[in-house]
Amino acid sequence: MNTVNCIKYGNQQIGLSYVPYPGELGEKIHQNISDKFWQEWLAHQVMFINENRLSPIKSKDREKIMSEMKAFLFDGNAKPIEGFIPE
Repeated sequence: MNTVNCIKYGNQQIGLSYVPYPGELGEKIHQNISDKFWQEWLAHQVMFINENRLSPIKSKDREKIMSEMKAFLFDGNAKPIEGFIPE
């Protein structure tokens, strides 16, 4: 089992068992993001794509999704999804 010092949750968190994104960014995610935080991103990503009517097939939309991913995971300044009210 891979453990990481997660940016959000701190030391000894369960890490990802795979590199979730290609290249240097994927390695950074694998080394610094816990599985729990990654799952939070995946849920946010679905809402982000749906609310903004993005298509991962389109290059410009992929750029927006990647920018949001970096903001969510590393910068801590991802904007809340409009209309979403957390439980």
